[in-house]
Amino acid sequence: MKNRLPAIIILLSGSLLAGIGLWRGEAGEILLKGIRICLECIGIG
Repeated sequence: MKNRLPAIIILLSGSLLAGIGLWRGEAGEILLKGIRICLECIGIG
């Protein structure tokens, strides 16, 4: 159990931060930025 403690702490803190980001509505913004970058790479945007 001693070796698993850091991994559990990192997993829980990452989940908490991801949940906060979803709650703030940042997932849509990230998706839009990704779409813009992809369109620029293929020369459409």
